[in-house]
Amino acid sequence: MATEVADAMEEGRHLLVQAGTGTGKSLGYLVPAMLHDKRVVVATATLALQHQLVERDLPRLVEAVKDVPGLDTSYAVLKGRSNYACLHRIRAGVPDDQGTLVDVPMGSMAEKVLELRAWAEEESEQSGSGERDNAPRHTDREWRQVSVNHRECLGAAKCPFGAECFAELAKEKAQRSHLVVTNHSLLAIDAIEEVPMIPDYDTVVIDEAHELTARVTQAATDELAVSDIERAARRSTRWTESASGDPAGDLEDAAGALAEAFEATPPGRIDQVSQQLSDALVLVRDAARACVSAYPRESGGEGEGDAGRTQSKGMVQEVFVNAERMAAGSQADVLWLGEARDRFPARLHVAPLQVWGPMRDKLLTDKTVIFTSATLMLGGEFGAVATSLGLKPAERIGSQVASSDPENALPWKGIDVGSPFDYGQQSILYVARHLPQPGRDGLGQAQLDEICDLVDALDGRTLGLFSSRRAAETAAEAVRARLPHLTTLAQGDAQLPELAKQFVEDPHTCLFGTLSLWQGLDVPGDTCQLVIIDRIPFPRPDDPLMSARQKAADQAGGNGFMQVAATHAALLMAQGAGRLIRTTTDRGIVAVLDPRLETARYGRFLKASLPPMWSTVDPGLVRQALKRLGEA
Repeated sequence: MATEVADAMEEGRHLLVQAGTGTGKSLGYLVPAMLHDKRVVVATATLALQHQLVERDLPRLVEAVKDVPGLDTSYAVLKGRSNYACLHRIRAGVPDDQGTLVDVPMGSMAEKVLELRAWAEEESEQSGSGERDNAPRHTDREWRQVSVNHRECLGAAKCPFGAECFAELAKEKAQRSHLVVTNHSLLAIDAIEEVPMIPDYDTVVIDEAHELTARVTQAATDELAVSDIERAARRSTRWTESASGDPAGDLEDAAGALAEAFEATPPGRIDQVSQQLSDALVLVRDAARACVSAYPRESGGEGEGDAGRTQSKGMVQEVFVNAERMAAGSQADVLWLGEARDRFPARLHVAPLQVWGPMRDKLLTDKTVIFTSATLMLGGEFGAVATSLGLKPAERIGSQVASSDPENALPWKGIDVGSPFDYGQQSILYVARHLPQPGRDGLGQAQLDEICDLVDALDGRTLGLFSSRRAAETAAEAVRARLPHLTTLAQGDAQLPELAKQFVEDPHTCLFGTLSLWQGLDVPGDTCQLVIIDRIPFPRPDDPLMSARQKAADQAGGNGFMQVAATHAALLMAQGAGRLIRTTTDRGIVAVLDPRLETARYGRFLKASLPPMWSTVDPGLVRQALKRLGEA
């Protein structure tokens, strides 16, 4: 892998590397990145991998090459501004809705916010990074009291604490470093949204590349709620009082018009925008533009460098930008209205229909990109993932199909470097073919009986991956009732790190949950010897973005189900099954309770996306294997 990565960097061509868990793929790209003669960016999807690179892999690599003359081994971590504590907000206070600076918020938050402020001051004194990951434990709401986003920031030149700013110091360190470690979202904002965030670089290595399209989509998704507009209008009153008319009042009136339009619009994807909703979005856009224009120009007088002013104007600008995008009705965007729930108001969302075009035009055309992950081959081929990333199957080096546009072709290579694990000997794939096909009503009695029988045979050590929170909780209740001697945990019972710790410490434990467990849990050894997948994780039929992408693929003459739904399911199943074997000594079974994996035509594609486990549909054989594992 290191040789292939070095060659790709040297030749300036793109590379897809599938490298199974346990191959040491981070060193497979860090070594050639360190040796490359220009700056390299490494982008990860999860904080856990970022932490591993910075705390473990890079220090070990730097130590190993310290005697090599002339080698630049400098590296830095770079995150979005809101990931760093803001010294101005901490020292000058947090503006309230009227733009007045207030001190510590009242109630139970106060103690935690004071702790975060004390931590940030200590970080500043000791030249620490001020990164959120290093802060005392806190909630999102508490962190917002000590941080700002890029729109709220005064800017280093105007801020009295600009010289000490954690975010600015991180940027400066990145400017001086050969290797910059960042995340997918910041990479997307820098390269695709074209907001300069990362120092100029030659090559980017994208680890956990199976996550990239989702993270790029997330970074390019905007939303608008009536409450956002009302709050921006209230905050603007103080700053626009001297303007002609009442721009803040007009913005509040526009929020009312949008609220009425939301009432008349059913939740879900909006293929045809109603005249009422279109008019309301135009009204919000124009009112927000006028409100921004009504803010007095900064001239060194009152308001110069004022946090309240900067932040309230930033809120109005955000309303304007989002309303303008939504009002434009671009065919390249998908619009949907989210349902109001509990304390959360209805929100209008807009997201790109696809991201492969911008990725191709703005990232792949300018930079050399190395994509790597344990799951890049779906259905046994690189084609599906390569296409989603902006590369064309015909551009693959050695392809038998000629490229339709050879002048603008982006050559790429795909390699699978294998795995240190012998999946055929270490693991079994069991498909419960005898069970009924999953229905819309969640888990039936047959599935619950099967889960209890499998868990009972192994006496715990089970990770249950479910398509919904309700299914996970139903299964947990059934196992608790039937097997009370075991500890059965469900996602939501506690924070994920606490659940994982308990799962590892007690072998007679089951942990049932949803999406974050499918991808974010690493429990090697005897802790997890059975992974249960309740059903093939196709996207929900009412998922606005996935359904729009599927429809667009059909209209383009493709197979929307295979290109979107089956590809999405294959990726998740490969990630879920990957929770089982994490070391060369692990043993276990992946049990899929959805018979369609065996009976449906697309089942072959899905199975080809999984590790090459020994496969069976025999429930008796599987129970015996589980009993032997439990006894061992």
